[in-house]
Amino acid sequence: MTVIIDAHQHVWNLDRARYDWLGPEVAAINRSFELEEALRSMARAEVSGTVLVQAADNAEDTAFMLSVADRHPEVVGVVAWVPLDAPDVAGQLQRLRRDPRVVGIRNLIHDRPDPDWILRSDVDAGLGALEAEGVPFDYVTAVPSGLARLPVISARHPELRVVVDHLGKPPVGGDAGARRHWRGLLAEAARNPLVFAKLSGLYPASGAMDVWTPEGVRPFVEDAVEVFGAERLMWGSDWPVSVLAGGYDRIWDGLAPLFASLAASERAAVLGGTATDFYRLDPVAISS
Repeated sequence: MTVIIDAHQHVWNLDRARYDWLGPEVAAINRSFELEEALRSMARAEVSGTVLVQAADNAEDTAFMLSVADRHPEVVGVVAWVPLDAPDVAGQLQRLRRDPRVVGIRNLIHDRPDPDWILRSDVDAGLGALEAEGVPFDYVTAVPSGLARLPVISARHPELRVVVDHLGKPPVGGDAGARRHWRGLLAEAARNPLVFAKLSGLYPASGAMDVWTPEGVRPFVEDAVEVFGAERLMWGSDWPVSVLAGGYDRIWDGLAPLFASLAASERAAVLGGTATDFYRLDPVAISS
């Protein structure tokens, strides 16, 4: 039986933390979302465990995710936040890692006004702390051009494990030239065998997000499998952001047939094996 891990899911609570990116422009998700809302859909998709990923650059968001994990054994990992530009990032990271459920770190680098923030010397020192501690980094970008910074990061930190969230936002609904540009950047990033990617958030980055179709997404999934190999890809629902794109069930129903076309070993990797290995998830927690 294939073990299914949702490698990219969120929760947020507007009474517990500040989420500056939420607002009227995303009215459908501009409220608190608890994991209970997704449990029925997760059970329908036979999800064995989920990895909660930070949704705000503050400690309160991390604390909230861990409190959700306290109540829900379905949570097998938490990708938390530490300020990568802080002088004491190593100490903060070590304190967080006392909780074994903290399996990675992310910052909302795509919301920074400086697109090269991740390459700054102080931030680079923070990535060095992750590398030294063996903690992986979730790399998020809102546009494919952000992928161009990954080879620089890999050169500076050859032992840092990185996963590209949402395949680096491929141009779903775009033209062939845009796809070639995105694929070229993705392939350069993938030259480092420690760079992985998530098959998540595969809908238009702007405008109506619910206009995607499985056939429109298929070429990008096929490109990713060719570039990375299934053993370096993992599936994620991106819920509740994916509410804007049709919701958990629509995401699963749209992507599941694409995964079904893979060889059995490839499908097992994408749906759970890669996430388990990359985040070093506890197999006992997954099976409990």
